[in-house]
Amino acid sequence: MVACTLAVLSQKGGAGKSTVALALAVAHECAGGRAAVIDLDVQQGTAAAWGRLREQPRPPVSATLPQRLRQVLEALRSDGANLVVIDGPPRERAGGAEAARFADLVLVPCRPAAPDLIAIAPTLDLARSSGARAAVVLNACPARGQWTSQATDALQQLDAELCPVTLGARIAHAKAFMAGQTAQETEPNSPAAAEVAALYGWLETST
Repeated sequence: MVACTLAVLSQKGGAGKSTVALALAVAHECAGGRAAVIDLDVQQGTAAAWGRLREQPRPPVSATLPQRLRQVLEALRSDGANLVVIDGPPRERAGGAEAARFADLVLVPCRPAAPDLIAIAPTLDLARSSGARAAVVLNACPARGQWTSQATDALQQLDAELCPVTLGARIAHAKAFMAGQTAQETEPNSPAAAEVAALYGWLETST
């Protein structure tokens, strides 16, 4: 079972950080672990908003400032969380480097589109400069066309570690969010749920 601190970071807004962070935390809970989410994006507070919509106490979501990250991590670990997922801010100056510094793995969601691919290099540099291992997961991939394969080629040229699991553009994630849930809870037999399960399985073998 996964036991680590995972930072989900992207310098590009709209990459799907919160969706990935929350889905993995719930997947860990469903596997019998204890997860917690830290929302460092205090301006948008997407993960924190999801936590307020959720009618269950687990996984807990804590909104905090980067300078308090160490204390919050220690408190969550003392409370029994063996997977802490940090939903990072969209800019380095807002605490991305601090999140990477405490992470066992930095997971970087990236849409297979030119603006996202251009923006990914600073995120990878941030993780590497913090001494953290970073892996890219392609997110919101269209079902047709060459977008995903072209993005894979571009990322390989950046010498980026690429997660073998890709996540499709699935409306199930947005629908579940409105209920304070994740796709694997609201639509357990959906492609969205299967992709999250595969991503969590990869995380188990990679950390």
